[in-house]
Amino acid sequence: MADKKPTASPDNVVVVGLGRFGGQVAASLVNLGHEVLGIDTDPHIVQDWSDRLTHVAEADATDTEAMHQLGVRDFARAVVGIGTNLEASVLTVLTLAEIGVPEIWAKAISVKHGKILSSVGAGHVIYPEAEMGERVAHLITGQMLDYIEFDDGFAIAKVRAPKEAVGRTLADIGLRSKWGVTVVGTKLPGEDFTYARPETVVPRGCILIVAGDTSKVEQFAAVT
Repeated sequence: MADKKPTASPDNVVVVGLGRFGGQVAASLVNLGHEVLGIDTDPHIVQDWSDRLTHVAEADATDTEAMHQLGVRDFARAVVGIGTNLEASVLTVLTLAEIGVPEIWAKAISVKHGKILSSVGAGHVIYPEAEMGERVAHLITGQMLDYIEFDDGFAIAKVRAPKEAVGRTLADIGLRSKWGVTVVGTKLPGEDFTYARPETVVPRGCILIVAGDTSKVEQFAAVT
Protein backbone atom coordinates (compact mmCIF):
# COMPACT_ATOMS: atom_id res chain seq x y z
CA MET A 1 0.00 0.00 0.00
CA ALA A 2 1.24 3.52 -0.77
CA ASP A 3 0.84 6.39 1.68
CA LYS A 4 0.11 8.90 -1.07
CA LYS A 5 1.13 8.96 -4.69
CA PRO A 6 3.47 11.80 -5.66
CA THR A 7 2.33 13.99 -8.50
CA ALA A 8 3.96 12.68 -11.66
CA SER A 9 6.31 15.27 -13.17
CA PRO A 10 9.66 15.25 -14.97
CA ASP A 11 11.36 15.91 -11.61
CA ASN A 12 9.81 12.93 -9.81
CA VAL A 13 11.19 9.41 -10.02
CA VAL A 14 10.04 5.86 -9.28
CA VAL A 15 12.68 3.70 -7.57
CA VAL A 16 11.97 -0.05 -7.47
CA GLY A 17 14.01 -2.05 -4.98
CA LEU A 18 15.16 -0.18 -1.88
CA GLY A 19 18.25 -2.22 -1.07
CA ARG A 20 21.72 -0.69 -0.77
CA PHE A 21 21.86 0.63 -4.32
CA GLY A 22 18.21 1.57 -4.85
CA GLY A 23 17.90 3.03 -1.37
CA GLN A 24 20.96 5.22 -1.85
CA VAL A 25 19.69 6.43 -5.22
CA ALA A 26 16.28 7.21 -3.71
CA ALA A 27 17.74 9.07 -0.73
CA SER A 28 20.07 11.06 -2.95
CA LEU A 29 17.20 12.05 -5.24
CA VAL A 30 15.23 13.30 -2.24
CA ASN A 31 18.24 15.29 -1.06
CA LEU A 32 18.40 16.88 -4.51
CA GLY A 33 14.79 18.02 -4.14
CA HIS A 34 12.98 15.34 -6.14
CA GLU A 35 9.90 13.49 -4.99
CA VAL A 36 10.42 9.73 -5.04
CA LEU A 37 7.95 6.88 -5.15
CA GLY A 38 9.87 3.99 -3.59
CA ILE A 39 8.57 0.47 -4.22
CA ASP A 40 9.67 -2.76 -2.55
CA THR A 41 8.12 -6.15 -1.78
CA ASP A 42 9.60 -6.39 1.72
CA PRO A 43 7.31 -4.78 4.33
CA HIS A 44 10.21 -4.25 6.73
CA ILE A 45 12.17 -2.32 4.12
CA VAL A 46 9.09 -0.28 3.22
CA GLN A 47 8.58 0.56 6.88
CA ASP A 48 12.23 1.48 7.28
CA TRP A 49 12.06 3.94 4.38
CA SER A 50 8.63 5.37 5.21
CA ASP A 51 10.11 8.29 7.17
CA ARG A 52 12.96 8.94 4.76
CA LEU A 53 11.26 9.03 1.36
CA THR A 54 8.41 11.19 0.23
CA HIS A 55 6.28 8.19 -0.81
CA VAL A 56 6.73 4.44 -0.27
CA ALA A 57 4.67 1.46 -1.40
CA GLU A 58 4.79 -2.26 -0.68
CA ALA A 59 4.07 -3.83 -4.05
CA ASP A 60 5.22 -6.35 -6.64
CA ALA A 61 6.68 -4.28 -9.47
CA THR A 62 6.19 -7.16 -11.91
CA ASP A 63 2.41 -6.86 -11.39
CA THR A 64 1.11 -4.61 -14.15
CA GLU A 65 -2.16 -3.88 -12.35
CA ALA A 66 -0.36 -2.87 -9.16
CA MET A 67 1.87 -0.50 -11.13
CA HIS A 68 -1.19 1.04 -12.80
CA GLN A 69 -2.84 1.55 -9.40
CA LEU A 70 0.27 3.32 -8.11
CA GLY A 71 0.27 5.62 -11.13
CA VAL A 72 3.73 4.51 -12.23
CA ARG A 73 2.77 4.82 -15.91
CA ASP A 74 2.56 8.60 -15.42
CA PHE A 75 6.21 8.93 -14.42
CA ALA A 76 8.84 9.86 -16.97
CA ARG A 77 11.70 8.08 -15.18
CA ALA A 78 12.19 4.92 -13.18
CA VAL A 79 15.18 3.25 -11.52
CA VAL A 80 15.25 -0.51 -10.98
CA GLY A 81 17.67 -1.25 -8.15
CA ILE A 82 16.98 -5.00 -7.99
CA GLY A 83 20.20 -6.92 -8.49
CA THR A 84 20.47 -10.48 -7.18
CA ASN A 85 16.94 -11.60 -8.15
CA LEU A 86 17.52 -11.64 -11.89
CA GLU A 87 13.99 -12.75 -12.77
CA ALA A 88 12.40 -9.96 -10.75
CA SER A 89 14.87 -7.45 -12.21
CA VAL A 90 14.11 -8.39 -15.81
CA LEU A 91 10.35 -8.69 -15.33
CA THR A 92 10.22 -5.33 -13.54
CA VAL A 93 11.98 -3.59 -16.43
CA LEU A 94 9.65 -5.37 -18.87
CA THR A 95 6.59 -4.27 -16.88
CA LEU A 96 7.75 -0.67 -16.71
CA ALA A 97 8.42 -0.66 -20.45
CA GLU A 98 5.05 -2.23 -21.25
CA ILE A 99 3.11 0.35 -19.24
CA GLY A 100 4.95 3.13 -21.03
CA VAL A 101 7.59 4.56 -18.68
CA PRO A 102 9.82 6.35 -21.19
CA GLU A 103 13.15 6.39 -19.34
CA ILE A 104 14.25 3.30 -17.41
CA TRP A 105 17.53 2.96 -15.52
CA ALA A 106 18.40 -0.51 -14.25
CA LYS A 107 21.13 -2.08 -12.13
CA ALA A 108 22.94 -5.10 -13.61
CA ILE A 109 25.30 -7.50 -11.88
CA SER A 110 26.84 -8.95 -15.06
CA VAL A 111 27.24 -8.16 -18.73
CA LYS A 112 24.68 -10.81 -19.71
CA HIS A 113 22.23 -9.44 -17.18
CA GLY A 114 22.75 -5.97 -18.64
CA LYS A 115 22.15 -7.17 -22.19
CA ILE A 116 18.87 -8.78 -21.17
CA LEU A 117 17.77 -5.61 -19.37
CA SER A 118 18.53 -3.56 -22.48
CA SER A 119 16.63 -5.98 -24.68
CA VAL A 120 13.44 -5.73 -22.60
CA GLY A 121 13.37 -1.97 -22.27
CA ALA A 122 16.12 -0.50 -20.06
CA GLY A 123 17.56 2.54 -21.78
CA HIS A 124 20.34 2.91 -19.22
CA VAL A 125 22.12 -0.04 -17.61
CA ILE A 126 24.29 0.56 -14.55
CA TYR A 127 27.07 -1.73 -13.32
CA PRO A 128 27.72 -0.18 -9.87
CA GLU A 129 30.05 -2.87 -8.50
CA ALA A 130 32.20 -3.00 -11.62
CA GLU A 131 32.34 0.78 -11.99
CA MET A 132 33.21 1.33 -8.34
CA GLY A 133 35.80 -1.43 -8.41
CA GLU A 134 37.53 0.11 -11.41
CA ARG A 135 37.40 3.57 -9.86
CA VAL A 136 38.91 2.36 -6.58
CA ALA A 137 41.64 0.49 -8.46
CA HIS A 138 42.68 3.71 -10.20
CA LEU A 139 42.71 5.61 -6.92
CA ILE A 140 44.78 2.94 -5.18
CA THR A 141 47.39 2.41 -7.87
CA GLY A 142 47.78 5.99 -9.09
CA GLN A 143 48.15 9.50 -7.72
CA MET A 144 44.57 10.48 -8.47
CA LEU A 145 42.39 12.02 -5.78
CA ASP A 146 39.23 11.21 -7.71
CA TYR A 147 38.42 9.63 -11.05
CA ILE A 148 35.48 9.19 -13.43
CA GLU A 149 35.66 7.20 -16.66
CA PHE A 150 33.04 7.39 -19.40
CA ASP A 151 31.99 4.65 -21.82
CA ASP A 152 33.88 6.07 -24.80
CA GLY A 153 37.37 5.94 -23.25
CA PHE A 154 37.22 9.49 -21.89
CA ALA A 155 38.07 10.28 -18.27
CA ILE A 156 38.10 13.17 -15.81
CA ALA A 157 40.44 13.10 -12.82
CA LYS A 158 41.37 15.24 -9.86
CA VAL A 159 45.14 15.24 -9.31
CA ARG A 160 47.74 17.22 -7.40
CA ALA A 161 49.55 19.74 -9.55
CA PRO A 162 53.03 18.51 -10.51
CA LYS A 163 55.96 20.43 -9.00
CA GLU A 164 57.04 21.64 -12.44
CA ALA A 165 53.70 23.45 -12.83
CA VAL A 166 53.79 25.52 -9.62
CA GLY A 167 54.09 29.25 -10.28
CA ARG A 168 53.65 28.89 -14.03
CA THR A 169 50.70 29.59 -16.30
CA LEU A 170 48.80 26.75 -17.95
CA ALA A 171 49.83 28.11 -21.36
CA ASP A 172 53.49 27.96 -20.32
CA ILE A 173 53.21 24.43 -18.93
CA GLY A 174 51.61 23.08 -22.10
CA LEU A 175 50.03 19.98 -20.56
CA ARG A 176 47.89 19.38 -23.63
CA SER A 177 50.85 19.25 -26.02
CA LYS A 178 53.06 17.33 -23.59
CA TRP A 179 50.58 14.88 -22.05
CA GLY A 180 47.46 15.13 -24.22
CA VAL A 181 45.23 16.23 -21.32
CA THR A 182 43.15 19.36 -20.88
CA VAL A 183 43.01 21.25 -17.59
CA VAL A 184 39.34 22.02 -16.87
CA GLY A 185 39.92 23.94 -13.66
CA THR A 186 42.01 24.48 -10.55
CA LYS A 187 41.13 24.28 -6.87
CA LEU A 188 42.89 25.33 -3.69
CA PRO A 189 41.71 23.93 -0.33
CA GLY A 190 39.09 26.24 1.15
CA GLU A 191 38.75 28.31 -2.01
CA ASP A 192 36.29 28.30 -4.91
CA PHE A 193 36.78 26.26 -8.05
CA THR A 194 38.40 28.29 -10.84
CA TYR A 195 37.81 27.51 -14.50
CA ALA A 196 41.09 27.11 -16.32
CA ARG A 197 42.33 29.77 -18.73
CA PRO A 198 45.66 29.94 -20.58
CA GLU A 199 46.81 32.72 -18.22
CA THR A 200 45.82 30.81 -15.06
CA VAL A 201 48.82 30.50 -12.71
CA VAL A 202 49.11 27.22 -10.81
CA PRO A 203 49.71 27.96 -7.10
CA ARG A 204 51.48 25.65 -4.65
CA GLY A 205 49.16 23.03 -3.14
CA CYS A 206 46.76 23.35 -6.05
CA ILE A 207 44.57 20.53 -7.35
CA LEU A 208 44.03 20.22 -11.09
CA ILE A 209 40.89 18.81 -12.70
CA VAL A 210 42.04 17.28 -15.98
CA ALA A 211 40.22 15.56 -18.82
CA GLY A 212 41.20 13.51 -21.83
CA ASP A 213 41.62 9.98 -23.17
CA THR A 214 41.67 7.51 -20.28
CA SER A 215 45.18 6.27 -21.00
CA LYS A 216 46.60 9.79 -21.21
CA VAL A 217 44.90 10.90 -18.01
CA GLU A 218 46.35 7.82 -16.28
CA GLN A 219 49.83 8.55 -17.63
CA PHE A 220 49.67 12.16 -16.48
CA ALA A 221 48.39 11.21 -13.02
CA ALA A 222 51.26 8.75 -12.61
CA VAL A 223 53.86 11.55 -12.76
CA THR A 224 52.13 14.12 -10.54
